[in-house]
Amino acid sequence: MCGIIGYTGARATLPLLLEGLARLEYRGYDSAGVALLPGRGGDGILATRQVMMAPATIVVRKAAGRLDRLQQLLRKHPPEQDLNGFTGSGVIFTTGIGHTRWATHGPPTDSNAHPHLDCRRRVAVVHNGIIENTLSLREELLSRGHRFTSETDTEVIAHLLEEALATGQGMYCAWLQVVARLKGAFALAALTADAPGSIWLARFSSPLVVGRGADGWLVASDIPALLPYTREVYVLQDREAAELLPDQARFFSFNGESLTKVPQTVAWELEQAEKGGFPDFMLKEIHEEPAVVRRLLTRYYPATGDGPDLGLPWGDGWWAQRRKLWIVASGTAAHAGLMAKYWLERVAGLPVEFDVASEFRTREPLLSQRDLALVISQSGETADTLAGLRLCRARGVPTLGIVNVPTSSIARESAAVLLTEAGPEIAVASTKAYVAQLVVLALLALRVAQARARHAAGVAAEAGGTPVVLPEDSGTWRQQLERGLTVLPTAIEELLGRQVVIDPRIVEKLASSEHVFYIGRGLDYAAAVEAALKLKEITYIHAEAYAAGELKHGPLALIGPGTPVVGILTQDELISRTLANLHEVKARHGWVVGVGPQHAVASDEAAFLDAYIQIPPLPGPARPVLAAPALQLLAYMVARARGTDVDRPRNLAKSVTVE
Repeated sequence: MCGIIGYTGARATLPLLLEGLARLEYRGYDSAGVALLPGRGGDGILATRQVMMAPATIVVRKAAGRLDRLQQLLRKHPPEQDLNGFTGSGVIFTTGIGHTRWATHGPPTDSNAHPHLDCRRRVAVVHNGIIENTLSLREELLSRGHRFTSETDTEVIAHLLEEALATGQGMYCAWLQVVARLKGAFALAALTADAPGSIWLARFSSPLVVGRGADGWLVASDIPALLPYTREVYVLQDREAAELLPDQARFFSFNGESLTKVPQTVAWELEQAEKGGFPDFMLKEIHEEPAVVRRLLTRYYPATGDGPDLGLPWGDGWWAQRRKLWIVASGTAAHAGLMAKYWLERVAGLPVEFDVASEFRTREPLLSQRDLALVISQSGETADTLAGLRLCRARGVPTLGIVNVPTSSIARESAAVLLTEAGPEIAVASTKAYVAQLVVLALLALRVAQARARHAAGVAAEAGGTPVVLPEDSGTWRQQLERGLTVLPTAIEELLGRQVVIDPRIVEKLASSEHVFYIGRGLDYAAAVEAALKLKEITYIHAEAYAAGELKHGPLALIGPGTPVVGILTQDELISRTLANLHEVKARHGWVVGVGPQHAVASDEAAFLDAYIQIPPLPGPARPVLAAPALQLLAYMVARARGTDVDRPRNLAKSVTVE
């Protein structure tokens, strides 16, 4: 996610403004900038050795690249140099907004970095999202003589605000007038030299949170940026705006209605968002997976022997009447949903249709009010996934959100919510949040299976009921999945405790390759899709996943001497067939790696493997969850070998809040 951060209060300094972005280092971005106003308590006073009136000047510094380049620029050209001779260490900037930009309009250059100004340099704006009607607004403003200095969609907002203020109306009316003209997704923060000491906010389809600090108000596009300063946050919802002053905040809707907001307390600790001795956030977050799984089992799996207790509002009969379950998600969350499809159908006998969210919203899904839409997102703000949720709600389909952020849009708008309890995930490539999603989805499959089995037994005892047909081996799968989840934290700890399980030859081979393929069948195919994504995200190696049985339908043409192919071998009934597919690769001189338990990868049948990654023993239906950290470690080690930025891969953002 690109980041907005702002501060207005009595004691703002440049380090305070930037620290939330600099020390957390969790957003992907390609340019950054700040806009600052001097003052004290918002009264436009500049503090030097003597209290003097400061010029109402917006000071802007922008730099392409990462935040350290902006910090270097600020040291080389301190903002007080712009204040018409007001210099010295006593200069205080009490109001500021900053932004780390992920390019959507125009290349990553200084001119395209936020903040953006109007023609008079009296208004500054930062923006997350996309303004869909920017072309028509730009043409309209150009026709009236406005001069643009960037290629971004954001700059139109500054010029619209300039025009609205030029009519003599105050900032409140001007702000509402401008946001009413915008179409698309936006989280906005603005300041004006005509009203120093205040920051103006607006949100539609892009997250924005406000925190109360010790000496003023802070705003950010995500909660972790606020953790060093406050645990009390106010979450703006769609079509809501705010004015932040040093000593107060007022919230209002886009139609001007005053709003009363109650702060929410964030339970995340700051150390969760720091590296804790690990060289990278990604490695730290992989090592947090056992604790995350234990936390989920404590929350959702009480030691009563009655199975999962998810706290959902639906009973056994309701689950028995479901016609179909739709899984809607994007990226890594979609891969978790793909694995859940196998569990839900095999364990609970519930038909599942899986869609990546961007495709789900662009077709006409044949929805029924007897369906359930399962919507998965780490941030709870993923634009396509949120649009899919709203489509289902409009059609009268019940919705169940699986999210990590309880204050997110998906959490608020779903009929019911399951939290993944992963804590803040800083690295762009998801690891612990993915494992948390898998565990929650597995627990959901167990709960649905339990409900449908109990209903089936009741219907059998009472004539005239609607029968529920479960797969013949659903009971066995349910028991194995349940048993596997209970010992999963210990198994992950065992895996991570012997990190040398990743053969250095595998790392060296993959790091020197241009193409890598992952294959698997059933649950292993779902695991392969996510493993390929992890590798391509952080190593920039072309990695693809295929259902193992599809190799002869085209992908074998891509295999040449030395081409690495990783076969995932966790499902006992499918191991021999996947090994046969790996034999086909070996016959074409590919370089083959197996991933699975000892009886799969170290057997005589698998002796032809060039290398293998052995995972600890675990019941079959839960093994792909255990394979996840092993494959994440593999991607991590290859990335380190290639010297890429593990936490902040190029061109990617943590949360995709625009289409």
